[in-house]
Amino acid sequence: MKKILFVCVENAGRSQIAEAFANRYGKGKFIVSSAGNKPADKINPIVVEVLKEKGIDISMNKPKLLTFQMAQDSDLVVTMGCNDQGICPGPFFKPTIDWKLEDPKGKPIEKVREIRDDIDNRVQRLIEKNE
Repeated sequence: MKKILFVCVENAGRSQIAEAFANRYGKGKFIVSSAGNKPADKINPIVVEVLKEKGIDISMNKPKLLTFQMAQDSDLVVTMGCNDQGICPGPFFKPTIDWKLEDPKGKPIEKVREIRDDIDNRVQRLIEKNE
């Protein structure tokens, strides 16, 4: 099974959303995980809320620290725009896709919903393309 790793800075928003949708659409076809190079203490509560609106509960998830081994073991690494901040390790791993997504941290729920829906669409295309 192909392994996909989603990476953002804190693993509290974008990468958690991507992991949740990839698990939904790629269940049984892909092994999916997410991590961050500076993990937060907890998942962004607004991200938890907007995923619940889509029937996905990530309230028990915890941000994870990205390790070199996680990246090495993955077939595909998808970064979430952290390259723009100059702190994303993604380019050191191949193959890598960078989605250049806005960070939901500190944003109102309406904006987080937009980010969620954008990630949802991107994940669906990614899963279809890699099946």
